Amino acid sequence: MRHFVPGNDKIVIDSKELQKLFDVLLRHGYTTIGPTLKDQAIILDEISSTDQLPAGWTDEQAGGTYRLNKRNDDAWFGYVITPTSWKPYLHSPAAKFWSAKRNGRGFDVEEDKKEPAKFAFIGVRACELHAIAIQDKVFYGKEFQDSAYVQKRERAFIVAVNCSVAGHNCFCTSMETGPRVTGHFDIALTEIIDGEHHYFVAETGTDIGAEILREVSITPATEEQVQQAEKVVVKTESQITKLLDTTDLKNMLARNLENRIWDTIGKRCLSCANCTMVCPTCFCTNVEDVTDLSGDHAERWRKWDSCFTVRFSYIHGGSIRNSTKSRYRQWMTHKLSSWVDQFGTFGCTGCGRCITWCPVGIDLTEEAAAIRQGEKHVAVDDEL
Repeated sequence: MRHFVPGNDKIVIDSKELQKLFDVLLRHGYTTIGPTLKDQAIILDEISSTDQLPAGWTDEQAGGTYRLNKRNDDAWFGYVITPTSWKPYLHSPAAKFWSAKRNGRGFDVEEDKKEPAKFAFIGVRACELHAIAIQDKVFYGKEFQDSAYVQKRERAFIVAVNCSVAGHNCFCTSMETGPRVTGHFDIALTEIIDGEHHYFVAETGTDIGAEILREVSITPATEEQVQQAEKVVVKTESQITKLLDTTDLKNMLARNLENRIWDTIGKRCLSCANCTMVCPTCFCTNVEDVTDLSGDHAERWRKWDSCFTVRFSYIHGGSIRNSTKSRYRQWMTHKLSSWVDQFGTFGCTGCGRCITWCPVGIDLTEEAAAIRQGEKHVAVDDEL
């Protein structure tokens, strides 16, 4: 994996010149993925032009709420966060391991060795960079590695963008994952609209990032422009009001596996699995073997799964987690407690997607606070 080596100098790219960055990446063989408007949402999709960016649009997010609104300027990255993350491009929702074809009394087995795409991600936010780093620990660890993930990850080029607006569900400051981009990128941009002047203050994070930028029309940033970029990040940070108290959070949740809060949540949760599908770090999968009706052809696939489905915890004799309460508890305590034991970090980056796309607006920050508060009341009662 490329090492993050931050550049010392900030440079400026005029908005009219940003198209050259797309052109250079395409010329280097990258498939450029970035934000664009589709189906009344800002989604990630294959794009090749700045004309496809969501100019002048932003998103409003709350518990179980997402809608688009017009901005009073033409900012290209002036939205909070897309419904889906970059996860599908690195950890595919469905991946074929092998196929087998009958040959006489046996089978010829052929592994799926298709060369992965060479992606350039445009517009990655700080919380998403941390999410990718978390998945690196899962799939790119020292002991165990997922070869498909490793190939895609090593070929990926990341153009990060500092957040210029925060949403109601953002709590990255609590998780120390944003809104400032701090590493794991090739190029980082801060979008600035100053009157009629629309430009980006850029910095490089890797040698390859510096090489790509050398093919784009750039100028050194002035001190004033650097300060303008700093103000963007500071302002965004001041907009974040949702908080998650992470003090002893891992142990606090482990102590409260029988807390009555889980019953309350279980009555609201629909077990729809939306939260796990939009989460940038969830990695649960299932392996399926499929055959055709003749029995002459078979395939083995790995597909995304969710701990919210009954079958996910099935072993001989039945499912371990039959109740909605137990499945939500598994998800939340894994994210904020046992994940730390596995990978040395929380499995949450504070992006807020699970809150936005929960049909009933369950907010894990509020549930964690309720459990903590309930524990304090119990402690007071015991003292009395």
